[in-house]
Amino acid sequence: MTYINSDAIVSTGWLAARLDDPGLIIVDASYFVPGGTEPAKKQFAEGHLPGARFFDINDIADPAGKKDHAFPTAAMFAAKVGALGISNAHPIIAYDHMGGACAAARVWWMFRHFGHTKVSVLDGGLKKWKAEGRAIETAAPKITPAHFDVIPTSSIVRGRADMQANIAAKTWQTVDARSAGRFTGAEPEPRPGLRSGHIPGARNVPFGSLYDPVSQTLKGPAAISAVFKSAGVDLAKPITTSCGSGVTACTVALGAYLLGKTDVNIYDGSWLEWGADHALPLESGPAK
Repeated sequence: MTYINSDAIVSTGWLAARLDDPGLIIVDASYFVPGGTEPAKKQFAEGHLPGARFFDINDIADPAGKKDHAFPTAAMFAAKVGALGISNAHPIIAYDHMGGACAAARVWWMFRHFGHTKVSVLDGGLKKWKAEGRAIETAAPKITPAHFDVIPTSSIVRGRADMQANIAAKTWQTVDARSAGRFTGAEPEPRPGLRSGHIPGARNVPFGSLYDPVSQTLKGPAAISAVFKSAGVDLAKPITTSCGSGVTACTVALGAYLLGKTDVNIYDGSWLEWGADHALPLESGPAK
């Protein structure tokens, strides 16, 4: 059994054979929790895939947002990725240090949201690339600015009001990508000041459950399908994903896309927004 939408990921072997392709752009989208992009920039300077440029999700973001990496406007995104030398003609491969979970899948979802479908995630990411002894370089990339046009799509970035209204309306399934302990409230949140628990009615698909724990590559389609099914998620119905801050929510969206689901939306504020607002309802314990 193969993925229905296999275009979303590429193997390290596939990419290694195409490093000399001048039309292909590789971006390092690493992000650390805690730490953000600063330790990721240090990691990039110490060694990255040949020709890669660093995609800073905290910079390619709305500066007026109430959190780091708040989803950018179309104009902001176009200007920032154009400055990275990315045009609509370029196929893009995004990787990170966690096999794609933090934050290559976020970059994948962002490009697709803004109408650029020629984007894939490097399965296994930097860890697998290094483990295989493949080329690493420290030189800063040579970037020629390009022009990028945003193409409107039907994908949606949900807000707090949307999520609150859906508790009663049940228009879509809310799928939370945080760990089971954080979802149930048994484990404290890593960010201070946030309540424990989950949005009422949410289902839990921890992003790590989609990956092989050793290789950090995505599991096969049957295994990913089983994860969604065991969590009570019906892939035939609408989904909005959530997580701690809108990053690993995109990993769950990626997993669903691989199985053929193209209409997944994300809640960008995620638990960073919901958990901080004591006026908003929450549940604890397993999904009801």
